[in-house]
Amino acid sequence: MNRRTRRTLLIVAAVLLLLAVAIFLRSKAPPEAARLLPESDGILYVDLRPIRALFHKQLKPPQRVPEYQQFLDAIGIDPDRDLDQAAIALHRMPNPNGPNGPVAYSMVLVGKITGARLNTWLGAHAAARENYAGHAIYSIPSEGRTVRIAQIGYDMVAISNTPSPEQIHSIIDRHSTAAWPFAGSSLLRRYYHAVPLLSLAWGVGQIGLPFSESGAIHIYGFALPLEPDSTIVASLRWAGSLHLRVEDFAPNASVAASQTANLTALLALARGLALPLGQTQANSAFREILQTAEVSQHGERIVLTSTLPASFFSGL
Repeated sequence: MNRRTRRTLLIVAAVLLLLAVAIFLRSKAPPEAARLLPESDGILYVDLRPIRALFHKQLKPPQRVPEYQQFLDAIGIDPDRDLDQAAIALHRMPNPNGPNGPVAYSMVLVGKITGARLNTWLGAHAAARENYAGHAIYSIPSEGRTVRIAQIGYDMVAISNTPSPEQIHSIIDRHSTAAWPFAGSSLLRRYYHAVPLLSLAWGVGQIGLPFSESGAIHIYGFALPLEPDSTIVASLRWAGSLHLRVEDFAPNASVAASQTANLTALLALARGLALPLGQTQANSAFREILQTAEVSQHGERIVLTSTLPASFFSGL
């Protein structure tokens, strides 16, 4: 083998190695839509493409109010068909009783959701328009808040209803550096490693925020023995069946042991209360979730796992 051939083989091997490393890093990185989100208290993400592929028989046609249907017709977008991914940042408001409510959001939507018709609608309904870093940001009044909307890519839309434009500015700024696979907010960098690979949907951070009532987290009417600002990693993954995993990070092992005992007792109570419920599809699904649920402690972490029936998506 001559020197030129060896040099060519070395170059090819180096390129293949770099490509393999890039693919590996990309597989471990959060989705781009999540990496664009600003600093926040919690993050929710859902990939609708595999959900449609796996559960299309369970998904029912949506029932829409006429005003919403008119809006969709005007912009030429059907979210049930055109929306592929949604990444949502949750921002706790300093005054939960103020005009902005307890929680604001910033989101990045991905799919066939951009275009001239959307721009036309935004231009006609916007109370104000701002040009930022080459992007038009439209301000739409909505229920006492201002919703800011910007098309940031050929298949991406950024939306935020925070009091200031800082968050949507951050999304646009991050979009210019999104190629780096481990970019993103401090919350994402700290906890995304705990999200199982190939999760259909997941959440990290203080994701109890949307479910909080009077200082407690309520799920299916049950008050969970967790603080509303608990740091949680929750995920939904398909492995022949739907696997739910919720991981709570307690301050120390002693607190984790107490919360594990409380959750175990609450789970036993919920199973008993669910037995006499009527034989509806929703009640059957709820009972199946409870029967397969398990709570365990791992040092400072409390882990709840359960198997969800395929009918879980039938009402969505």
